Amino acid sequence: MTWSEMQPLLSQACWDTLYMVGWSTLIAVVGGLPLGILLVLTDRGGLLQNVLANKVIGQVVNIARSMPFIILMVALMTFTRWITGTTIGREAAIVPLAIGAIPFFARLVETAVREVDGGLVEAVQSMGGNTWTIVRKVLVPEALPSLIASTTTTIVALIGYSAMAGTVGAGGLGDIAIRYGYQRFETELMWITVAILAVVISVIQFAGDFAARSLHSRGGRSGPAPKLRLLKGEEPAAADVGKVA
Repeated sequence: MTWSEMQPLLSQACWDTLYMVGWSTLIAVVGGLPLGILLVLTDRGGLLQNVLANKVIGQVVNIARSMPFIILMVALMTFTRWITGTTIGREAAIVPLAIGAIPFFARLVETAVREVDGGLVEAVQSMGGNTWTIVRKVLVPEALPSLIASTTTTIVALIGYSAMAGTVGAGGLGDIAIRYGYQRFETELMWITVAILAVVISVIQFAGDFAARSLHSRGGRSGPAPKLRLLKGEEPAAADVGKVA
């Protein structure tokens, strides 16, 4: 196969992969972020301590994470058809990709949020801040560098999942590698596909690491300054925090 024949195939495959991964990542973040925070809040000693709810949520997340993606795709075919009207194509692949990524991202969020300094939470609690205020002004902002890194990890994992989705006609670079590289013995095209995937993953990883480091250096997980910014506009409480500091 000549380059002129490969180029349109590779261009469409790249777009399909980015389309699937982009939408799946968005859904995973929207679904996994509150789920991960909820795992922290409902744990022992958490702001919404509920051991039973925490165990149930944790088990659901663990079961979903333990299922191999190729099996998950097959198991969700009926649900996928109900959502998208088909089980083939990039839109259909988004469903299992997103569902598989939500518990994965939720555990990463849980780990990131647990690293937040408990002193900040106690400071806002002492001022009468409710759970939503603590989540919005302490947990998420302070964990943001780690959340960016977690999102990067999720995107890289989804690129790998999307390649597997190509085995069932989802399109993308995985589909090109299977249909042309493996079934038609177009070895050159297969290795070009591998190189493109390696470049895409490297760029995404670099961008994610750069964003996480930038946020971290601008105040993520720092000391008194973030406390004062969080308490901005609450003069009495700010004064109390200053005395404690």
